[in-house]
Amino acid sequence: MKGSVIALDRYKGRLAAAHIVDGRLEDLLIEPPEDVTLPGAIFRAVCDRPLKGQGGMMLRLADGETGFLRQGKGLSPGQPLLVQVTGFAEDGKAVPVTRKLLFKSRYAIVTPDAPGINVSRAIRDDDERVRLLDIAHGVMDGVDEGLILRSAAATGSDDEIADDIAQMLSLSRAVRADATGQTPELLLDGADPHHHAWREWAKPDQMDDGDGAFDRHGVSDLIADHTRAHVPLSGGACAFVEPTRALVAVDVNTGGDTSPAAGLKANIATAQALPRALRCRGLGGQIVIDFAPSPKKDRRQIEQALRNAFRADRIETSLVGWTTLGNFELQRKRERMSLRACLEGPK
Repeated sequence: MKGSVIALDRYKGRLAAAHIVDGRLEDLLIEPPEDVTLPGAIFRAVCDRPLKGQGGMMLRLADGETGFLRQGKGLSPGQPLLVQVTGFAEDGKAVPVTRKLLFKSRYAIVTPDAPGINVSRAIRDDDERVRLLDIAHGVMDGVDEGLILRSAAATGSDDEIADDIAQMLSLSRAVRADATGQTPELLLDGADPHHHAWREWAKPDQMDDGDGAFDRHGVSDLIADHTRAHVPLSGGACAFVEPTRALVAVDVNTGGDTSPAAGLKANIATAQALPRALRCRGLGGQIVIDFAPSPKKDRRQIEQALRNAFRADRIETSLVGWTTLGNFELQRKRERMSLRACLEGPK
């Protein structure tokens, strides 16, 4: 099927959202187990103990959870503060949090700690930027909070954008009004897959949110493809994406192609396919790629292919570089729980 589809349904008992483009799964979100805190959640936390030598602070969150704040300078045990979850915690580790709160919707992000009004750099039309700034100033005039208008705002009407800003501003103030309590409490939950899809994904050619949406679009089969390590590439090449406890290992194979350029072609194809493969599998952290053999002179071309591929990906990924053994390392933010963990956890 040609075109883009967003399917909203349940998968194995949990809320799920699938973004399909030309019959291929481009993105996938599945609700994690109930005891897992979603990124974006905001807590009133209580400082527990400093981590000497690291500059961090361990925090007490609601329901006995533990949080880790990287910048704990100036804080003391027993002090309450507002924090926001930045990603999923690794097994046995505390939930990562930050004090920089963001109240994010489809068109707008309210930033209480960063005053000023900014428009996404992806919006380059001067007239459109002026329109958006006029709308923003009409709502934000005289307030202390900051605002970022997202790239999707270019597709919204004046009333839709103004309402979005006003709602996020009101939410920001309601949450921050609860900052003075002395006990840990969850003040705002993170976005579930359906809300996240509405907020983050571009408007599709077709939106299917009725019962049985996944069956109508063959989503279960597409998900099954991403539970396997094998990633087929053009020209008969393939890659294997395999998460371990320490890192995600990516192995590239040229297949039956024995031409002199086989390695370079397979490596570039892997670079182009890797963001989608990681995104749909929910993988992050340290990623090590064992590229197919190719001359060192090809490395710059492979790096450029990686940069181009990850530039369009929403999840923050740093291209670290080549190792002594000739592998390539990346560091990717853990914004999602892995597909394997979602499917293996309790319903």
